[in-house]
Amino acid sequence: MQKILSNMRKAIEDYQMINENDKIALCLSGGKDSITMLYAFKNLQIFYPKKYDIIAISIDPGFDFFDVNFLQDICNKLEIPLFVEKSHAKEIVFDIRKEKNPCSLCANLRRGIINSIAIREGCNKIALGHNQDDVLETFLLNLFFAGSIGTFSPVSYMDRSGITLIRPLIYTPEKDTKRFIKKNNLTVMPKVCPMDGTSKREYMKQIIISFQKDIPMVKANLFGAIQRNIPEWKKKNNNN
Repeated sequence: MQKILSNMRKAIEDYQMINENDKIALCLSGGKDSITMLYAFKNLQIFYPKKYDIIAISIDPGFDFFDVNFLQDICNKLEIPLFVEKSHAKEIVFDIRKEKNPCSLCANLRRGIINSIAIREGCNKIALGHNQDDVLETFLLNLFFAGSIGTFSPVSYMDRSGITLIRPLIYTPEKDTKRFIKKNNLTVMPKVCPMDGTSKREYMKQIIISFQKDIPMVKANLFGAIQRNIPEWKKKNNNN
C-alpha cells in the first residue's frame, strides 16, 4: 500500500485533485483498480492534511455476473457508504443496438448515472480508477483510431453538473494494482465487462507489451511525452 499511496499522493498534489472538505464519489466496478483506489483513499484519509469525505458509487449494468453483495462486503469492511444504481446498459448496448464497439456508448450511459448520484449525495468530485497503463492505451487509441494526439485529463471540470472528475491512479502502473490485490489476498469481481480481453484497448495493451521487448523504456517515454506536450497534463504546481 505504501507505493500505491506514494504515487497517488504525488498525482493528487501535482494536479491539485483534493481540496479541504471535498466530498468524493469513488467509482467502484469491482475490478482491481477500483478496489485498490477504495483502499488507498481510506488509508490516505488517516494522514492527508486536507480533510475529505468519501462514498462509493457502482452501476449495475444488468449483466448476470454483476454481484452487488460482493461490492457491499468490501464497502462494509472499509466503512464506506455504497450507492448502487441499476441501469439498462446491457439491454440498450448489447441487446437492442447490438453494438460491435460498445465501450463508448456504455461509458456515456454510466457517466450520466454516476453524475446524477454524485450530485444527489452532495459530492463535488468523482474519482475514477484509471491507472498509468490506461493513460497510455487511451493515447494510442486516439492516435491510431481517431488521428488525434491526446488522452483523458488528470482533472476535468464539468460545467453542466459542477462536478470535477479526478484520476488519482494515473501514476500507478497496472502491475502495482495487481500486486496490491494479490499481496493482500483480496478478491475482485471475476468479470466486470463482457468486452474484457477483446476490446481495442486490449489490442493497444498488447502493442505496448510488444514494444517493450525492444524498447524497455517505452512506457516512461510515452508518459513523459504526454506530460510535456498535452496542455491539460502540465502539472498545476509549476509552469513546466
